[in-house]
Amino acid sequence: MAHPKHPNEFDPLYDETFDNSHVYYEEMRRNCPVAHSEAFGGFWALFKYEDIVRIQTEHENFSTAEKNVVPPATRNQGRRPPLHFDPPEHDAYRRPVTPVFNKSRMAVLEPELRRFADELMDPLVTEGRFDFTLDFAEYFAARAFGLILKLPLDMMLRAREVQVQYYRAQMAMDKERVIKWSDELYRVANDLVNDRKKNLLDPNEDLISALLLAGENGEAISEEMVVASIRQFLSASQAAPGAVLGSIAAHLAQDSKLQQNLRENPHRIPDAVEEFLRLYSPYRVFARTAIHDENIRGRDIPSGEPIAMIFPSANRDEDVFENPHEFSMDRKPNKHIAFGRGPHRCPASSLARLELCVATEALLSKTASFELDGEIKMTDWLEFGPSSTPLKVVAA
Repeated sequence: MAHPKHPNEFDPLYDETFDNSHVYYEEMRRNCPVAHSEAFGGFWALFKYEDIVRIQTEHENFSTAEKNVVPPATRNQGRRPPLHFDPPEHDAYRRPVTPVFNKSRMAVLEPELRRFADELMDPLVTEGRFDFTLDFAEYFAARAFGLILKLPLDMMLRAREVQVQYYRAQMAMDKERVIKWSDELYRVANDLVNDRKKNLLDPNEDLISALLLAGENGEAISEEMVVASIRQFLSASQAAPGAVLGSIAAHLAQDSKLQQNLRENPHRIPDAVEEFLRLYSPYRVFARTAIHDENIRGRDIPSGEPIAMIFPSANRDEDVFENPHEFSMDRKPNKHIAFGRGPHRCPASSLARLELCVATEALLSKTASFELDGEIKMTDWLEFGPSSTPLKVVAA
C-alpha cells in the first residue's frame, strides 16, 4: 500500500524490454518528472536532465556519503571511496586517480586492448552464433580494467571471473550471491594491494600504486581505504561498460545500414559511441540523499530520503535534445551525462570510451553482417542494458 503522504508513482520493477523503458520514461518526464516509489523501502526518482545535473553538482545540498544507490547495499561492508565520500573529503581519493586515466595513458593501452578484443571475438565469429553480452562484453570489460591494475595473467583471470560473477548476481538481484561475490571482490582487492605494496609502480600509470603513494603529493590514504577503493573500482568497471556494449550490439543488429556505414567509415565510430552513450546510458541506481528538506519542481523531499537519478531518461529529455529518440552521429553538441557531472563524474570515462570504440570496431570489422538471434533480455533495474544479446553473424 502506498505511503499516505507519498503515493507510489513509479514502478522500477516493470517488465522491461529493450525499447519500452524509453516510452515509460517519456511519460514520466511529461506527467511526473519528480516521482516517489514505494519499491526498495521508498525513494524518489528524477527524470529530467536539469534536475539530475542539479543534484550532482550541489554536493552541499545532496550527499553521496549515504544512501547513494537504490536499492541500498545488501549489508554494511564499510565505506568505499571515492563513491561514498563528499567533497572535500572525496578530493583526497580523486586526486591520485585522475592521472592514471588520462588520454595519453589510454593511447598506450589501446594496442593491447585491441589484442584482447581480437582474442575474444575471433572464435565467437567463427562459430556464427554467440551471446555478445555473456560471451564477449562481460569478459572484455573485466580484462580491460585488468590493464589499468597492471595485473599478471593469473590474477587478471581470477579478478575477471569474480567481477563477472558479482555482476551477474547483481543483475539477478540475488542477495545471497551478491554478498558472496562482494566478499570475494574484497579478498581480490586485498590480495592485489598486498602484492603491489611489495612492488610499487609508477603512480601515474598504476591505479593501486597511485592510491598507496597518495601521501607523497597530498593527503595519505590508509591501506584499508585503498582496498575499499579498489573493491569499488572492480565492481564499477564491469557493470556500465557491459551494459552499454550490449545496447550497442542490439541497436546495430537491428540497423544493417548503420552497420555498413560504420564498416566503411570506421573513423566515425567515436561519434557513434557518443550517441550510443546518450541513447543507452546505463546508470539509474545511483542516488543522492537530501541533506536538508528540498523542493524540486514543486515536490517537497524531506531530508534523509534517497533520490535516484534516471540517466537514461535525462539523456532523452526533449528540452535538451532535439529528436531525442533518433540516432544521430552528427549531434553537436552532444551534452549527454552518461558519465555524470560534478565532483563524482566518472574518473574512468576515457577508458570506457576506448573500450566501447575498440569493441564496436572489433564486432564490425570481423563480420560482414549480424542480426539478433533471439530475445534481448534486460538487466533487473541495476543498469539499463541487456543481460543477454544473442547474435547470428556472418564472418567478414
